Amino acid sequence: MTAQPIVQFSQASFAYNGHTALEDLTLDLHEGEFVGVIGPNGSGKTTLLKALLGLMHPVSGALQIFDCACQALRCEHRARIGYLPQKEKTDPNYPITIWEVAMMGRYGSLGLIKRPSKADREIVLDALDSVDMADLKDHPFGHLSGGEQQRVLIARALAQRPEILLLDEPTTGIDATTQRRLVELICKVHQAYRLTIVLVTHDINMISSIAETILLLKTKLYAKGPPAEILTKDVLSPVYGEEVIIAKRDQKPYIILSDEHHHA
Repeated sequence: MTAQPIVQFSQASFAYNGHTALEDLTLDLHEGEFVGVIGPNGSGKTTLLKALLGLMHPVSGALQIFDCACQALRCEHRARIGYLPQKEKTDPNYPITIWEVAMMGRYGSLGLIKRPSKADREIVLDALDSVDMADLKDHPFGHLSGGEQQRVLIARALAQRPEILLLDEPTTGIDATTQRRLVELICKVHQAYRLTIVLVTHDINMISSIAETILLLKTKLYAKGPPAEILTKDVLSPVYGEEVIIAKRDQKPYIILSDEHHHA
């Protein structure tokens, strides 16, 4: 890949309360790359996202995001990273509209006091339009389906005008049809905005068809490469156990894990 690295981990280790969560990570993420992150529970997936968000600093080694070291990550750099957290239950009666949720993406640039300008409103409308939710902008956010809420939260992240978009289990808790539509939307957003996307998921089959690069974590970076190289029994079994089965579905490989790992 010829694009410049915009994130560089150099032998970086991260720890919680003295316990290593991710060890000796050397990894470049490139501009415009679509990266899928997989691994069992406790493998370091959440730690990787926290590190990218500037919420954890290396206890050894180094992390550089854009042009500055993680320890000195300034607000203007954080604003260049959009984040879709794991889906949470929303109070359907909480009085906030789709528009107001999406506008939150501008707060990093605006601050909490300054009123949105015409340009800010246009950015938010464009973000909602890109996820096909602009026509519903005045509807209560809490009345939306799970998939629709995820669309609005992606719009909120896009309203930041980020260069990197982090997605944490974006398809969890929604039905299969909605999952498929959401994956199509994420691919569309990747193309339209030329974003670097890092998507953490337990759904290996979902990520296999859309990511250019797969990171397989098990406290360390166990493997990195295109899906065809990583999603094999030889590579997955040492991490997920011998129960890994590679079947065929629609002429494509379909990966089945043991129940324990599949629900992790």
